Amino acid sequence: MSPPAPPANSADLSVLLIALLKGVVYREGDERIWAALISLQARVRDYAAVLNLDVVLDESEGYAFLKSRAEHSGDAEAASATPLPRLVARRPLSYAVSLLLALLRKRLAEFDAGGAGTRLVLSRDEITDLVRVFLPDGPNEAKLIDGLETTINKVAELGFLEKLKPAGGSPAQAPSYEVRRILKAFVDAQWLAEFDARLGAYQTQLTGVTKSAQAAA
Repeated sequence: MSPPAPPANSADLSVLLIALLKGVVYREGDERIWAALISLQARVRDYAAVLNLDVVLDESEGYAFLKSRAEHSGDAEAASATPLPRLVARRPLSYAVSLLLALLRKRLAEFDAGGAGTRLVLSRDEITDLVRVFLPDGPNEAKLIDGLETTINKVAELGFLEKLKPAGGSPAQAPSYEVRRILKAFVDAQWLAEFDARLGAYQTQLTGVTKSAQAAA
């Protein structure tokens, strides 16, 4: 019989907390860290709580990250205490980024419903086609498409897309991107159910942008 595993020490917890503070921890990225996180998640949650953070961990999808705890304004004791600084900053999203995230989330839901696999990979042209459907006709469409590269890079920077290396190592090949499943944690089922109404608001805003551009021309 093999000897029992030694108890976790503070160094183990520190490694896990540092990994989470750096960003999202993926099962596929480091299976050793992931296994330790699953084993010690109760203690990691306790340590994170001291920093006013919650651990969001999805074992089925294979990701974990930290988020700031919701503030409860009705708690008299909490209201009287000095508020803690936020370790996880809130990032306001531009209209273009919000639209692309919405479209990617809908595409991921369709992909999951089809049962075609676990990794949704889209080419840059496929992402462009997702957005083009919802753009108004007119000269402003070309300008919006030209700016899509910046939007894709921003979404990748936020961790919702991962740029893949071109097959065969050819730099001339158009890039492809994997839609990271952590997107499901930020765009939930209720939000997705209101998707059509949100897209209507997006299209109205785009139409306003187009009309303003035409008036200024």
